[in-house]
Amino acid sequence: EGATTWTTVSQLPEFAAAAPGPAPIMPIQPTLQIATTDQVSGPAVGLIVVAILGALAQIASLIMHVAGASMLASSRMPSNAWATMFSGTIGVVASVIGIVVSVVILLGAMKMKKLESYGLAMAASIIAMIPCVSPCCLLGLPIGIWALVVLMKPEVKSAFH
Repeated sequence: EGATTWTTVSQLPEFAAAAPGPAPIMPIQPTLQIATTDQVSGPAVGLIVVAILGALAQIASLIMHVAGASMLASSRMPSNAWATMFSGTIGVVASVIGIVVSVVILLGAMKMKKLESYGLAMAASIIAMIPCVSPCCLLGLPIGIWALVVLMKPEVKSAFH
């Protein structure tokens, strides 16, 4: 009272012991960490399943494209132009892209399970929902939505590091 300048609370003798300095950063409580891990575990495992099934489907597709291209090239029968195009280079490239997408979903799901890399977990969830990109779209859509709903919760978002 009666002061002409501003002072901090820690400079006043009656409050010096109560305010030793800046407040310490509190780590996430273990119970909150466990609860968040439990919330994320289901969608993460679902995304892992989607990624593995998608990768297996794309590997099978790659083998079929390569085998189909060699069979069409060796046969003397007239071939359909569309079948030739999709069994050849374009089919192989599409299968390789599908395998890469599966790997991205798998990495994002594994990071999500460990509560690491929030951005990659979000990207994996979104990619899993896209029918033309996701390698396993029948499972990818509901599991991707589930993962997004869980990832958008504030307590889950804050638990990522």
